[in-house]
Amino acid sequence: MSKSDAMTANGNQSLNILIADDEPLARDRLRRLVDALPGYRICGEAADGDSTLQQVAELEPDILLLDIRMPGMDGMEAAARLSQLEHPPALIFCTAYDHYAIQAFDVQAAAYLLKPVRKEALAEALERVGRVNRVQHQQLAGSTNRRNDQLAVRTHRGTELIDLADILYCEADQKYVTIHHLGGETVSDYTLKELEASYPDQLLRVHRNTLVGVRFVKALERTAEGQNRIILRDRPERLAVSRRHATDVRQWLQEHQPG
Repeated sequence: MSKSDAMTANGNQSLNILIADDEPLARDRLRRLVDALPGYRICGEAADGDSTLQQVAELEPDILLLDIRMPGMDGMEAAARLSQLEHPPALIFCTAYDHYAIQAFDVQAAAYLLKPVRKEALAEALERVGRVNRVQHQQLAGSTNRRNDQLAVRTHRGTELIDLADILYCEADQKYVTIHHLGGETVSDYTLKELEASYPDQLLRVHRNTLVGVRFVKALERTAEGQNRIILRDRPERLAVSRRHATDVRQWLQEHQPG
């Protein structure tokens, strides 16, 4: 069945999912979890890396649920090869091992779930993947020499990978920082200071409580009350700019904005 044939009951196109795991019981569990979620359908299964690549080529799934330790070509190598495709499926690792999360940076995984995968964790990961507008994502990535930088955030669901180019802004609230990105929101225990120091080219300080993703900075506006706010590109949010950081923000805009 082709993608165009896969429709949900309300007429919207469902997302096709390929399951790749060498353990039949693990595949059965993932199938049951996906079947219980509206808007998705299993289009196929694979038991090793080679068959995963073949199934991706034949079925063109939207999402790949991929184990790492498999016979022959393992999941990480298969993912690396798939990441070279012009339009690879969105990748969600489902594994019993948490020490592969750093390697997952290089293959641009959307999520990293630990077995036994919980229904809630899978549902959140699938929803996050589905919300990202792929056309918008590709336009933001553009034709520039973009680094494949990703931020690993450890959550109760496992390790979530966030593309730095997808970060809208980071907002501090007491002891936690909420990262707002194209796929939704992720709460992390990073500090703004750590993020700013690690990614100075991607994140701009606009307030003591806020960093903004530079790819989304459109303009600086001044309200009738005399407050400065950042206008985000193609987004409704307006982010407060403190007086302390206003000069730096104006300078950044002069250096980086056309005209």
